[in-house]
Amino acid sequence: ILHFALFCRNLQRNTPLKAAGSGAFAGGVSVLLFQGIDVVKSRMQGLEASKYRSTMHCITSIMQNEGPLAFYKGVGPRLTRVCLEVGITMSLYGEIVKMLNAVWKTDP
Repeated sequence: ILHFALFCRNLQRNTPLKAAGSGAFAGGVSVLLFQGIDVVKSRMQGLEASKYRSTMHCITSIMQNEGPLAFYKGVGPRLTRVCLEVGITMSLYGEIVKMLNAVWKTDP
């Protein structure tokens, strides 16, 4: 319980952990919102792209033949990659800005 209390107290400050968590959450939300569009794009760019006449034809074909969950194919690996990528980027960005501000003052 002590570790959890320390963890929660650290999240109240602007720490690299908080930035990483916020970045991972934002990345995860974007993956879940746009995964369907990405599946359609990948299908239309893939080897069997010629079987689709348009974007709407691709969407309706996926829905009719595979069901709505087909729009979330591959969401696991993409969610993992994006959450880690954005989390690491956000935590490093804050730390690099702090280091650079120590060398070059950007504030007037």
